[in-house]
Amino acid sequence: MTDYVIFRLYAPLASWGEAAVGETRPTATYPGKGAVLGLLGAALGIRRDDDAGQTQLRDSIAIGVKQYTPGLLMRDYHTVQMPASQSKVSYRTRKEELSAPRDTLKTILSSRDYRCDGLWTVAVWLTPAASLTLGEIEQALKTPHYPLYLGRKSCPPAAPLAPQRRECSTLKEALDIDFPSLDERYGNDKVALRFPDEALYAWEGKASTLDGDDQAAEYNDVWDFPLNRRRWQFGPRLEFRRAIAAEEAR
Repeated sequence: MTDYVIFRLYAPLASWGEAAVGETRPTATYPGKGAVLGLLGAALGIRRDDDAGQTQLRDSIAIGVKQYTPGLLMRDYHTVQMPASQSKVSYRTRKEELSAPRDTLKTILSSRDYRCDGLWTVAVWLTPAASLTLGEIEQALKTPHYPLYLGRKSCPPAAPLAPQRRECSTLKEALDIDFPSLDERYGNDKVALRFPDEALYAWEGKASTLDGDDQAAEYNDVWDFPLNRRRWQFGPRLEFRRAIAAEEAR
């Protein structure tokens, strides 16, 4: 049996950042470790420039995710004004960038991807190196220190995370727990989610961590392991995945 903190993520818009090249900012279909750590860090009040606090959080937990639906992809295409690069000039804020002389401002094209009406369940558990407790994490999610977002500031959660501690025999049992219906939450306003035929599970640890079966999982390295939050540096971690028919993913 393992103790977990389990919570739900739902919003009209979410953006789970992946490796970005140039002006394109893609999104994964479900939250990775960097996204979950960012959300938990905000809840716990750990600032991005607090290297010790970020490392402590990163080394304290492992995560698993159940994707009920990835939602629909939406691409936001727009233009951004930026001052031309100057070796002797640095800008600390967006306001300072826009206050640069007009003849130095250049326009770049940019696109950012979002997931519309996605629904996920996240389970976290402690590692042997943990210096935090699940009780602290659960309480922080109930009364977060900073506002919580699903990837970007334009993506606040649209339903309670409803965090809860559970002792479960497998990770799948933890990820399959029921949460209050979104339809009941909004009364007569039905939430129109499109559920695929399969639910996707993604987790770290071992292939057998999900439900004891070490033969039915795909795996690969994903580059979402935070190395330095201030410099946006990430490294690889091993992640396992399995798609399970929706009627069995309960």
